[in-house]
Amino acid sequence: MKRIWALLLSGIAIAQTAPAPTPASAKTTDATASNSHTLTIPVGTTVPLSLKQGISTKTAKEGDPVYAETAFPFVLNERIVIPAGTYIQGRITRVQRGGHVKGRAQLLIHFTSMIYPTGYTVMLGAGVENTPGADKTSMKDSEGTIQQDSDAGRKAKDVAGAATTGAVLGGIAGGGKGAGIGAGVGGVTGMAIAMLSRGSDVKLDPGTSIEMEIQRDVTVDADRISPATSK
Repeated sequence: MKRIWALLLSGIAIAQTAPAPTPASAKTTDATASNSHTLTIPVGTTVPLSLKQGISTKTAKEGDPVYAETAFPFVLNERIVIPAGTYIQGRITRVQRGGHVKGRAQLLIHFTSMIYPTGYTVMLGAGVENTPGADKTSMKDSEGTIQQDSDAGRKAKDVAGAATTGAVLGGIAGGGKGAGIGAGVGGVTGMAIAMLSRGSDVKLDPGTSIEMEIQRDVTVDADRISPATSK
């Protein structure tokens, strides 16, 4: 009987000193709460920007910095994820000037970081999706290459203009025969000028509207996006 009472008392003591198990539901709730302050900007998101400096393929070099600013807030799940006025920084990764005979001017920009008004900085993987504020440019590929429109029409007009001028001058100097000779000389001159001149450069003025496309998911801390939500 004494032995039985001893065993019972020993079991009660062990039960009182052993730590209580943590319920699985409590662990799940904690994990959910810890992730509730993280937001993801999905790949493919388009964000309108305004350039803060001018860029031209005439003077730009690979590696030059690019500075822009968000022109409109981006909202996700009824919450502003990228406020207007957020700074976007990038760099020029390829520059090609227009050729003398063929080859259009091209410019490739990659955006690398996003700086919120609070100073909170997030790394980016993004490129240019469109340039609605730039004249005579188009997008060449899905990588985000900006390409100047063709100059073929302008160069043909220059050649025709030179030929006409030559014909007029030749006609004045030597009558009908002189007009034909003058037109030929003028055409050759115009062609030479067209061959020696480069194609137009890609030119993006300060304030030009461009659209940035997120090329990989971007995770941000919701508590650091704006002063109103920061702790």
